[in-house]
Amino acid sequence: MVSKTRDKLIEVARQLFANKGVENTTMNDIAAASEKGRRTIYTYFKNKREIYNAVVERQSERMVENLRNIASSTLEPVQKLEQYLNQRFQLVVDYAPRHDMVLRHIFDRDLRRMERVHKLAAIKESEMFRKLLDEGIAKGAFDPVQAERLLKVHPILFQGVDFCVMRDSTDTSGISVLDSREAVVKFLVAGIATNNTTNN
Repeated sequence: MVSKTRDKLIEVARQLFANKGVENTTMNDIAAASEKGRRTIYTYFKNKREIYNAVVERQSERMVENLRNIASSTLEPVQKLEQYLNQRFQLVVDYAPRHDMVLRHIFDRDLRRMERVHKLAAIKESEMFRKLLDEGIAKGAFDPVQAERLLKVHPILFQGVDFCVMRDSTDTSGISVLDSREAVVKFLVAGIATNNTTNN
């Protein structure tokens, strides 16, 4: 019951933040929309900042949920890495501010808030990605040296992708970042896969 009530308050706050903005949403708004009294809200959250922090945490968790499912799957390492990287590209699209109302509002009003959501998601993602690569190394599917290099460049690569998609940017050739998805994924996988595990 406690968890359900807290979850409902977070979801109601998330929707209000998306529609009205963080600054324009009050504790009274959250109480009315959730059909809970202010006393109930203050049982779970000291103030609006705590609710906002919970919304940020929830958004970051949603961003990495599909990645976690792939990382914990029973797929072979190369196939798992390909699916993981493809999903990571898709995540950029799904959670670009123009598609996600909460992130769009946060992005439009305060870039630092947007960065906070992405930074929290990136920390969670980094841990999963390391485990995925370690598993591939242990099974002999990935070259240890190249896997370590990918681990280091992976955050920088996707920060660049995130930025381009959020800004609707294309490179000077007119090719969007996402149009290059397949080539980038195959390039990265081929770079760390041992000779006997590459698909193509």
